[in-house]
Amino acid sequence: MNAITKFAQPVVGLNVPAEVGMALEDVSTPSLIVDLDAFERNVALMGDFIKQKGIRHRAHAKTHKSADIALYQIEHGGACGVCCQKVAEAEALVAGGVKDVLVSNQVVDPKKIDRLAQMARNARVLVCVDDLGNVDDLSAAASKHGVTIECLVEIDCGAGRCGVQWGEPVVEIAKKIAASEGLTFSGIQAYQGAAQHVHDFEERKAKIDAAVDQVGKTVDMLKAQGLECDIVGGAGTGSYYFEGGSGVYNEMQCGSYIFMDADYQRVLDDKGAFISEFENSLFIWTSVMSHTKADKAICDAGLKAQSVDSGLPVIFGRDDVEYIKCSDEHGVIADPNNALKLNDKLKLIPGHCDPTCNVYDWYVGIRNGKVECLWPVTARGMAF
Repeated sequence: MNAITKFAQPVVGLNVPAEVGMALEDVSTPSLIVDLDAFERNVALMGDFIKQKGIRHRAHAKTHKSADIALYQIEHGGACGVCCQKVAEAEALVAGGVKDVLVSNQVVDPKKIDRLAQMARNARVLVCVDDLGNVDDLSAAASKHGVTIECLVEIDCGAGRCGVQWGEPVVEIAKKIAASEGLTFSGIQAYQGAAQHVHDFEERKAKIDAAVDQVGKTVDMLKAQGLECDIVGGAGTGSYYFEGGSGVYNEMQCGSYIFMDADYQRVLDDKGAFISEFENSLFIWTSVMSHTKADKAICDAGLKAQSVDSGLPVIFGRDDVEYIKCSDEHGVIADPNNALKLNDKLKLIPGHCDPTCNVYDWYVGIRNGKVECLWPVTARGMAF
């Protein structure tokens, strides 16, 4: 039995694009398909990296939003747990069996804080903090429910979003967390998200080097105050080898590596080649639905089947046709040689995998041309 087969689920219900055992050609379009062999190799490769470096991997579930995939990453890829961006995502994955979840974001709404505390009855729950007042609110909720919430102080290490400046502002919040009932200071969140898709290697490295320097100095300042960091977390698919080899970070938070997307194929390594250690395993399966113009075909995967914030999808394995435009329900494909026919199927590499996955209810796992498993997108649409 293949390692992934145990997660196959018999499915009955609406909007299910395939059945286990079905040929790939018969899978409904547009749908989201996963090449299981490539997926497994990607998970194993990251598992080997963290083992070699002696660090942890908290896999980012905002990429896939799937309890089945999260459990596979934990069981077969050595992940210690997962990250989520929203409380609802975390709730869905905990309900699906994941027992170690970091909400790698700020949670400040009182109702969401209360839900976070309730979730801590059933799992290890961590959250990011960048505000002293938020510490009081988290402490009150944890005390109310008799639980412990672990907190990471977030540093803005270059992304320009959430987080305080490195150094003394981090120490101030960490001290308050450590002194607050129901809370544990567990370390630092330092994710340089803006660096992940910087295509040039040296520019990307410089951004991460700056982050590592800030984080290392802050860890030393905390240690001088008697505050130890169990977690120094961050890193993504575009930079993990920098943070992972820094000697400062001890917990990676990579997500897209399991699937990859078209924009990651533009990120260069130190030799000027596209990063190639991870394979494309995620595709939008689409059909040609119209071909009334000799040089142009229309497929059924348009805007509603994907996210194009990072550019249009790339047609996998074909250099004779090109996806050039989309509207709500249609994708326009340049077909200068009139090679495509009605009902021809194509694999599209999405421009950005994370928001594309949030469009679908199911992943269709494919091996040797057949459907091996169906995974629900457990936390689809859970944005609150």
